[in-house]
Amino acid sequence: MLHRFLRGCLSYSVSKRRRKYGGVTALVSGRHFRVWSPCSFPDSVNLTATVVQDQTPLRVAVMSAAAPGTSKAAHSDVAPKRKKGPGALATAYLVIYNVVMTAGWLVIAVGLVRAYLARGSYHGLYYSIEKPLKFFQTGAILEILHCAVGIVPSSVVLTGFQVMSRVFLTWAVTHSVREVQSEDSVLLFVTAWTVTEIIRYSFYTFSLLNHLPFLIKWARYTFFFVLYPMGVTGELLTIYAALPYVQKTGLYSVTLPNKYNFSFDYYTFLILIMISYIPLFPQLYFHMIRQRKKVLGHVEDYSKVE
Repeated sequence: MLHRFLRGCLSYSVSKRRRKYGGVTALVSGRHFRVWSPCSFPDSVNLTATVVQDQTPLRVAVMSAAAPGTSKAAHSDVAPKRKKGPGALATAYLVIYNVVMTAGWLVIAVGLVRAYLARGSYHGLYYSIEKPLKFFQTGAILEILHCAVGIVPSSVVLTGFQVMSRVFLTWAVTHSVREVQSEDSVLLFVTAWTVTEIIRYSFYTFSLLNHLPFLIKWARYTFFFVLYPMGVTGELLTIYAALPYVQKTGLYSVTLPNKYNFSFDYYTFLILIMISYIPLFPQLYFHMIRQRKKVLGHVEDYSKVE
C-alpha cells in the first residue's frame, strides 16, 4: 500500500505547452532535495518520478525530459564535466622533461656558486655556465610544442612569447655580442632565471605527481615579486649595453641595395624590443598577482582568521 501511495503521489504529467514548474521535492536517503525542471515544456512531455525500493532507505529516482536545447544545460548543472588531463604516456613524458629541466637549472646554480667561491668575485661568472645555460634555455622551446599539441593547457602565444624572448636574449644578444658577456646585467638576469626556473619546473613536476608541497607552491607564487623585476632589469640593461656594438658593426643588419630589395636594421629592432617591455611586462606581472590571489588567497585569509 505504501509503495502504491508514494508512486501515485510522485507521478506527474505535463500536457499543456509552456506550463511552468518550480520543481519536485524528493526524499533521497533521508534528505530532501529539489530537482528543478525546465521553466516551460512543449506538448506531450512528461515529468515522471519513479520509486526504487532496495535494502537501503527509500530512494527516489527523478527522471525528467527537457525541452530541446535544454538537456545539455541541465546535465551540466547536475554533473559538470571535469577537465581531462594528459594521458599516462604524456604525463610520464612531462614528468621526465620537468625533472631534467629542474636538474639542468640546478647545475647552472651550482656552477654559479662554485665559480663565485673560486674567483671571489661575481664579475665574469657568465663564462662558467655559458654552455648549460644555452642548452637548457633552448630546451624550453619544447614547451611551445607541448602547448601546441595539447598536452599542456596553456596559451601557445603567451608561452611562445615568454620562451622565445629568453632564447632571443641568450643567442641573439648575449652570444652574438661577446662584449656584453662580462656585464653585471647578464649575471642579474641569469640569476633571476635560474631561481625562477628551478622553482617553476619543480612546481610542474610535483603537480604532475599529485604531491605538491605547499612550500614550492608558495615560492612559485611569491618569489616572482622580486625575480620578475630583477630579470627584466637585467635583460633591458644587457640589450642597452649591446646597442653601441650592434650599431658599430652592423650586426644582423641588411642594407640597400641588394637583390631582394629588403633592408633590416638590427639596432632599431633591439630598441623596439626594449620598448615592447613597457606594455607587456605589467600584463605578465599583474597576471601573476591575480594567480597568486586565486591560489594562495584562501590560505592567507584563513591565517588572518586564526
